[in-house]
Amino acid sequence: MISSAIPLALLYTLVSFPSVCTAQVVPPSQVAQLYSLSTSTSLPFPTATLSSSDAQSFLVSSWGLGKGHIQNGADELEFVSDPFPNAPAPDTGSPTSGPVLQVTYPAGSFSNGTGGAQFYNLWNTTDGSQFQTMLLSYEVAFDSDFNFVKGGKLPGLRGGSVVDGCDGGDAANGSNCFSTRLMWRTSGAGEVYSYILNPNDECSNADFICNSDGFGTSIDRGSFSFLTGQWNAVTLLVSFNSPNLEANGQVAVYYNNVLALDERSLQYRNSSSVTIGGLFFSTFFGGDDSSWATPQTVHTYFRNFQMWGSSSPSNISGPMVSGAPPAAGNLGYASVITTLVLGFAAILGTFV
Repeated sequence: MISSAIPLALLYTLVSFPSVCTAQVVPPSQVAQLYSLSTSTSLPFPTATLSSSDAQSFLVSSWGLGKGHIQNGADELEFVSDPFPNAPAPDTGSPTSGPVLQVTYPAGSFSNGTGGAQFYNLWNTTDGSQFQTMLLSYEVAFDSDFNFVKGGKLPGLRGGSVVDGCDGGDAANGSNCFSTRLMWRTSGAGEVYSYILNPNDECSNADFICNSDGFGTSIDRGSFSFLTGQWNAVTLLVSFNSPNLEANGQVAVYYNNVLALDERSLQYRNSSSVTIGGLFFSTFFGGDDSSWATPQTVHTYFRNFQMWGSSSPSNISGPMVSGAPPAAGNLGYASVITTLVLGFAAILGTFV
């Protein structure tokens, strides 16, 4: 669901770039500008195709992997020629040439120990600060005969001191870790799948589906849909809540450069020790039982990984976590209105 609230970071855009409100094309670089994400990086790709063993060496040496290794599925990774050179993602500019990263899911595989691949890219700031807002953009393609079955995971973002936590049943407690991945569901329905806190009866929100074990939360399932046999462009924004028990975190997804979902009032953490570490490359069918398994060997393909970041958390106003004492730094409604007025005044060249 696209929230009706207006983030302060978009104030200028509402005047100069009405496309944000009319569901028109907004490229990732422009989204980064809207949120003042001045630090950026892109992941290198080889200039020639690489076999699995050479692909592993390239990823370990060039992608800054956590613990210097591929956690799962190293043998399922190769760099191959673009399988869909004439089917670029709509509204994303000229198609990129060169090898793409292929992931194999063997027939009968499910969960990240039997098919797909998983690793963690650590991205550090140049000044030693920690990221609290990050934008991830990439393109993904599915085989033309790809059967989505019940669902599967796709890359997202991860962070926290427990670097292997917040996936596969390791729940988030607010001070250990978080993860926010994309996910495909039956027939390609897209969603955000997060290991985060769920304060203020968040699970009663119709756009949220909370697992009974507390391990993962599905957000805005079906707000966009992945297509097979062509490239799909996705951009994921994660902006952390203030660590003062204010639920003002944000997640947004652009599909083919059009805003598909935007949720706020999220709580990623209750401690400033949890920050955003980088790309969580995680893709597999599942689910943790054979009902999620792919009936045939299939592949996904990835390219154009880019990230933008900032050491500032969300600056939008949000509710306090239920039962938490009021925070001195929490903006009240009047403060938000004042900020909006001053922002419009600045845009119009008026001094207040």
